[in-house]
Amino acid sequence: MRSIYLDNSATTKVYPEVAEEMCKTMMADYGNPSAKHLMGVEAEKYYRQSREEIAETLKVKAKEILFTSGGTESDNMALIGGSFAKVRQGKHIISSAIEHPAVYKTLEFLEKQGFEISILAVDEKGHISLEELEKTIREDTVMVSIMTVNNEMGAIEDIHAIGELIKKKNPNCLFHTDAIQAYGKMILRPKKDFVDLLSVSGHKLHGPKGIGFLFIDEKVKIDPILFGGGQQGGLRSGTLNIPGITGMGLAAKMVYQDFPEKIERLYQLKDYFIEELLKLPEVKVNSEKGAASAPQIVSASFYGVKAEVLLHALEDKGIYVSSGSACSSNHPGISGTLKAIGLGPKELDSTLRFSFSFLTEKRELTDTIEALKELLPVLRKFYKA
Repeated sequence: MRSIYLDNSATTKVYPEVAEEMCKTMMADYGNPSAKHLMGVEAEKYYRQSREEIAETLKVKAKEILFTSGGTESDNMALIGGSFAKVRQGKHIISSAIEHPAVYKTLEFLEKQGFEISILAVDEKGHISLEELEKTIREDTVMVSIMTVNNEMGAIEDIHAIGELIKKKNPNCLFHTDAIQAYGKMILRPKKDFVDLLSVSGHKLHGPKGIGFLFIDEKVKIDPILFGGGQQGGLRSGTLNIPGITGMGLAAKMVYQDFPEKIERLYQLKDYFIEELLKLPEVKVNSEKGAASAPQIVSASFYGVKAEVLLHALEDKGIYVSSGSACSSNHPGISGTLKAIGLGPKELDSTLRFSFSFLTEKRELTDTIEALKELLPVLRKFYKA
């Protein structure tokens, strides 16, 4: 049975070229990059090259790229390190109601450390109100953290307008964005968008797991949250993960090659899938067509069917999707994002996320629609019974 993988917002298949280059760093150029001998110097070259390749995709300086173990650490470092460094200015942080657990769980930790957290509501499309943001920013606000693309429904925030507003209202306030679902799917320019800190994860863009990076504007000072040997300028101690760094650097370079054509095709796939879903009875699509939402994410509610039941029914046909964020373990629970956009109990219990990559083919989406046509009437009968 042919597998159809539509859970690319959870993780992506590593490009073969990436895996091959990573193997080279583990089998041939395996020296410790902190070592002073030739093998160490050769290993460090991979670190420098990857940092330069990633910086080029953002049009920033290589020294502004700090490697981490993934998106969660990048978010933690930005929020904790950034807020602690600003504690003399104040202890007020602003975020939104639809952030990833790597952000809102970190904010819960900071609240216990004495920080005051203000959470902005979102509308039915998942967007914050700029007016509400402006009213919420204070003189003692040290950070605003708003994600670029929501991981469950694909809502895109107007990062430029948000950043411009923050710097106008309080120039000393840091602006962090979780860009984990945006990097590799959008052109990102943190300097132009007034972004101070930007988080990215490698395994969302056909790179390896266990690696990510944090863009830190050269004018910004943050406190380290890991201590040890003083690698990466003392900001993130620990032996550099050269295989992961190498893989992520190459994946980033490959993803942004021929980028306009790739993204146009991805939007076409998304719009086609949404149009086909809307032809099915009792289906509500929570994501928007076109550039109003991310090109790789479609959230849909299937009335009269439990999400988990439909997920496993699709799995039996070799189709792999998600019932929400796969990054908060496999424990069942109601999505905070879907509640925040105003979905009712029926939708909350019946929503699946379909997410695509540059490797997704149109015929896979057609086959998924056909499977849904077959499964939904049967499952609804069973559910009502």
